[in-house]
Amino acid sequence: RGAITYSAAVSACETGEQWPQVLQLLRELADSRVERCTITYNAAVRAGAKGKQWSQALQLFREFADNRVERDTTTYNAAVSACETGEQLVQA
Repeated sequence: RGAITYSAAVSACETGEQWPQVLQLLRELADSRVERCTITYNAAVRAGAKGKQWSQALQLFREFADNRVERDTTTYNAAVSACETGEQLVQA
């Protein structure tokens, strides 16, 4: 599997609101030698927001820096959405 495959799979899980599968894919990605990318993490943060997993979505947001993945506008919008979902407007 490559970065594009992981991104597509995480995006599909986001659309289908399949949060447990998103976490499984992220674990597989971490165990692989595939480079992590912004698109995959953005989809994962959005999936967390949609799945009302705001705390875990924000943890993924923090992991961007740890994993040297660049954040973009979509990243920040997804994090704010997660805060809104969890009624954590102070963190937003």
